[in-house]
Amino acid sequence: MATLHRRLLRLVARFGLNVTDLAPGTVLLSRRNSPRVESVSTKTWLVSHGKGKKRSAERADAAVKKFAIAQGMRVHQLGGGAQLVVSGAADKVQAPVERAASQYLGRQHAAALLRHYQVNCVFDVGANIGQYAKHLRRDGYTGRIVSFEPVQKILEQLREAAKDDPDWLVYPCALGREATSTEMNVVFGSMSSLLGPSEYGSTRYKRFAKTRTQEIQVRRLDEVMDEALEGIDEPRPYLKLDTQGYDLEAFAGAGTRIKEFVGMQSEVALMQIYEGMPRMAEAVPIYEDAGFEVTGMFPVTREESTGRVLEFDCMMARAESLPNGAVVAPREVG
Repeated sequence: MATLHRRLLRLVARFGLNVTDLAPGTVLLSRRNSPRVESVSTKTWLVSHGKGKKRSAERADAAVKKFAIAQGMRVHQLGGGAQLVVSGAADKVQAPVERAASQYLGRQHAAALLRHYQVNCVFDVGANIGQYAKHLRRDGYTGRIVSFEPVQKILEQLREAAKDDPDWLVYPCALGREATSTEMNVVFGSMSSLLGPSEYGSTRYKRFAKTRTQEIQVRRLDEVMDEALEGIDEPRPYLKLDTQGYDLEAFAGAGTRIKEFVGMQSEVALMQIYEGMPRMAEAVPIYEDAGFEVTGMFPVTREESTGRVLEFDCMMARAESLPNGAVVAPREVG
């Protein structure tokens, strides 16, 4: 597969395209100013071409398709100058490809929202080891990032990731409705939470059996905003929430200052992994009441045996915050 990958890269280069690895065996070809191929999962690539001359675009698409078919691969035209190239049996790669493609499209949607609403500060709540912030940088965001992570071992990795980025700040705390000290349930990976696992969560994720606790600090978002935004002329903040069931509590801690945010995203649940975790039907109306409107929904986790979606990454914007002179362009942010 490595040799096949290199041959695909050489072919793409001949047409002035960019190849981005999505995952082993999967690439994305793109045709914009700097086209790219990104690996989305095992044996699957997303190839995005972007904008360009129609004839050149058609030739590039045809070349990729011809090459892929000759190698026993499948090509799916996604529209908007993108192709999904898949190697392997459909029944073996469908689930990871779908998951990875959704994550990729969600990242692209978020990046477009930040550009469209001219965001200059992203509050990254539940930062873990900095995956979200790293993707922001890769997708072209150059503004400030303010990450919050309370778990000590993970915090060390986050600080290491941010150390060479002067406009990436790290706060060693969680955010909530009240400023306090409390115990965090520390779980392997990215599943630590201030909430305990539900019966369903404990059954699905065996790692909850090895939960330990750590004393952490919880602060209110409205108490840290002035410090976090210091030095930014005309702040246009965006709020990203990924707190393993605690998003509404972190959101409440913004108080009336939530009106200052031009957009946000939150993981909204259909299945409760944590005890007391709000469901999507409860969370989305609260965000809407605060003035945000949904711009996109992207599955985060899915129960493969049944096909049920457990959580969506819900992205929202405050339409009234659209910069003066900007034109709403659904194709740009969708």
